[in-house]
Amino acid sequence: MARTAFDMMMEGIGDAIAYAEGDTTRARVIAPVDAKAVRACTKKSQAEFAKTYHLPLGTVRDWEQKRRTPDAPARVLLAMIAAEPETVERLVAKIEG
Repeated sequence: MARTAFDMMMEGIGDAIAYAEGDTTRARVIAPVDAKAVRACTKKSQAEFAKTYHLPLGTVRDWEQKRRTPDAPARVLLAMIAAEPETVERLVAKIEG
């Protein structure tokens, strides 16, 4: 029998309750990314960082001030920048057009 949307929502609620009660076996927890630390390793201002990596300045500010968290693709980009900032900068410059 196919699972309904209701069944999937109830399963998710059960997982959330289990996590709140300390059972981490049913949850997928994503490690936070420290966007400010990543930017600091590049020695760029927020404006320079945003321009270099084609990010909206407001988004960079929101990440650093913890108003928003980077989504999955942004986390990958930030991890790449943290590991090889000059390489990522060169690659982004190539696709600029």
